[in-house]
Amino acid sequence: MEMALSLGDITRGMTILYKGELYEVLEFEHVKRARGSAFVRAKLKELKTGRVFTETLRESDTIEHAFLETRPLQYLYRSGETFVFMDKENYEQYELSAAMVEEIKGYLREGMDVNGLFYQGQIVKIKPPTFVILTVVDAPPGVKGDTATGGEKAATLETGLVVKVPLFVKAGDKIKVDTRTGAYVERVG
Repeated sequence: MEMALSLGDITRGMTILYKGELYEVLEFEHVKRARGSAFVRAKLKELKTGRVFTETLRESDTIEHAFLETRPLQYLYRSGETFVFMDKENYEQYELSAAMVEEIKGYLREGMDVNGLFYQGQIVKIKPPTFVILTVVDAPPGVKGDTATGGEKAATLETGLVVKVPLFVKAGDKIKVDTRTGAYVERVG
């Protein structure tokens, strides 16, 4: 089910159908000129390939809002460049390429619950929980008095993700990370 959009309806994070393909709107800017018609300069991400590019959208373009169905999935495992997820309701498995999960693979832990976004029965995107708890596997010792950088250091997490953390965080600690920004939130447990 799609709905035709006017340029004023476009928002960040929206999934649109444009030229027969699905795109996520990453950024947009409405441009109004003294002469001529207004347009939107949008940074789009093609959901099928992960390719990001800038496009000029005009009122004459056919742009539709693509409604995505959300289903609960569980991340099972990674096999090479393939990530395997299972539908928690019907146990069907979905294999996604590394390109499809590129932005979130650092947050994926085997057995964790995620949401799968589907368009016309096809999985198009994985949405992790807003916050995940991951174990720090490597964190260089903090140097006392080293606050010139705001008292932060880089720590490597169990998934390979590198996050800036406060100086007191050490290997073995569990930390909460915001999946929207990739930022450290707090040390837990």
